[in-house]
Amino acid sequence: MIRAILTDIEGTTSSLSFVKDVLFPYSRERMAEFLAARFGDPEVARLLDETRALAGAPLSLDDATRQLVQWIDEDRKVSPLKALQGMIWEEGYRNGDFHGHFYEDAARRLKAWKAEGIELFVFSSGSIQAQKLLFAHTGYGDLTSLFSGYFDTRLGPKQEAESYREIARRIGHLPKSILFLSDIDAELDAAKAAGLATCKLVRAQVTPETGEHPQARNFDEIKVAL
Repeated sequence: MIRAILTDIEGTTSSLSFVKDVLFPYSRERMAEFLAARFGDPEVARLLDETRALAGAPLSLDDATRQLVQWIDEDRKVSPLKALQGMIWEEGYRNGDFHGHFYEDAARRLKAWKAEGIELFVFSSGSIQAQKLLFAHTGYGDLTSLFSGYFDTRLGPKQEAESYREIARRIGHLPKSILFLSDIDAELDAAKAAGLATCKLVRAQVTPETGEHPQARNFDEIKVAL
């Protein structure tokens, strides 16, 4: 019996193109200006120190900026980058430069599952701040109240089973009672290894693929045993 649903974002609740074609370019274009204006803020300074530690060098502000932009280009899942991107995106949302993309079927089914008493959680490589910003600024209103908790890669990599075991411990449900939704096989494999139920979103597929995990082309096709 499924008591909780843990969902990915990119390619699952939201379009991959929104992240890659809107959010990433926005943060890339504004990274230098943002850091030049905010490098003295304690949180930004701490994240720059994390960047230097990960790079293994005493980077200047310009060097750190170039390193962060390089990580954006490489689509690196690096915690200080994700946190800084979240800050930049917050300004973009606040200024009305864009709104978070969200599939209609995902918004509708998440609301229905919540009403049925299923707890909802998020696990994304984007920072928790970035997750909340996206869900707060969708075309279907502020959806943040639907979720009981958010997790990012500070907890652990999405491709490692221990990350999902830790999430199960934190939310207080047996792994087998949690359904994980994603479009990435490696993440689904890790969740399955931890004992979670899984479903792969294959939105771009005309017909489902063959594979290790149950598949759905949208949230309406996801079967949840209550």
